[in-house]
Amino acid sequence: MTLGPVEVLVIGFPENRFTGEIIPELERVVSSGTIAVIDGLFVRKDADGSTTFAEFDEIGVGSEVAALRGILDRVEGLISDEDVSELTAELAPNSSAAILVFEHAWARGLRDAVVRAGGQMLESVRVPQDVVQEILSTVPEID
Repeated sequence: MTLGPVEVLVIGFPENRFTGEIIPELERVVSSGTIAVIDGLFVRKDADGSTTFAEFDEIGVGSEVAALRGILDRVEGLISDEDVSELTAELAPNSSAAILVFEHAWARGLRDAVVRAGGQMLESVRVPQDVVQEILSTVPEID
């Protein structure tokens, strides 16, 4: 199976305040073909710092978190226990996080065109949001 670029996104919810408000937007970008969520976990860090997690498809019905199951295109098992530890190391106690592994599905056509042209996708780099904001703060606004 060939995938487009894959990215991991960690969304934190301080004080375990996951309300499900992100679900409609996730459903929109999945249904539009912009991304395909290929793996996901929900992580909780207790007040004592201990961490528990569950795959989206393992979350019990009736939980607001259970709605995350609906955005999965397929589960690839791409996130290891070590990944969870690393990705949630900075998560504050008494907080939770959704870890999404998604394919940039919009890039499939571009990838195929590059291959047909005899090219290769050499690199895909995501610039962190804080770096973008820092750079933009130094650029004068154009009227």
